[in-house]
Amino acid sequence: MKRSTFSAVSAVMAVLMSQACLSAQPPVRHTPATPDLEITDARVRLVADLGVLVFEQRVRGEAGGTRPEPRGSMDGAPVLGYVFPTSLSPENVGFQAGEGVVALAATSHPDFDDTPLWDENGDRDPANDGVVFHTHWVVLVPDDRVGGGLTVKETRSTSERLPPTNPGMPMYLDSPGFSVVLAGDRLTVVVPTDRVSGRVDFNFDAVSAYMEVNTSDDARPMLGVYHVYGVLSGDLSLPYSVTRD
Repeated sequence: MKRSTFSAVSAVMAVLMSQACLSAQPPVRHTPATPDLEITDARVRLVADLGVLVFEQRVRGEAGGTRPEPRGSMDGAPVLGYVFPTSLSPENVGFQAGEGVVALAATSHPDFDDTPLWDENGDRDPANDGVVFHTHWVVLVPDDRVGGGLTVKETRSTSERLPPTNPGMPMYLDSPGFSVVLAGDRLTVVVPTDRVSGRVDFNFDAVSAYMEVNTSDDARPMLGVYHVYGVLSGDLSLPYSVTRD
């Protein structure tokens, strides 16, 4: 793991430990915890002959069975996510090099659609699929303004490099179009190895979390983590490594 990743994770853990964020400071209306958000296992497998990485999370209930209730606006919109924090570098997935933890997230948010190229529900309208679990690459940075201690890193200028499939939001967010497969207690995402610059030796963890969009309050981030339902490792130490089939 790179020193920058160690530093970012250490900073995140300092925030989490100082706030006891696994149970404290959720927003009043955060999605209630259910067994669907209780992670029991996770792995990332390299299928070398197909050139793909298979990301999997298992939960005690039904994967994707709990989804957030709509708020009716972008401001305050809830986002529910199954997240794989990794030791990948931002440039491995198309972002500008810099600090932060690269994570693959499968999210649901009924109030807006941020995958304009993809039609997740198959109705030939790519602009109404936000509630369907779909994938994002994000870069997470520590932020003590929110209960979960993390936010999606925001851009500071138009010159910062973002992937061409960024949905146009001013943050380190990408909509890569990897399908999310939900089957019983298992969530699966298949990622071609060339979409991570061929990196197949990274570490990862598994997190379930509630996030929220903010477009009106300058004292809060644009997209912050307000409640963490669970961290598989218990300490966000990224202890798990890619296995090979």
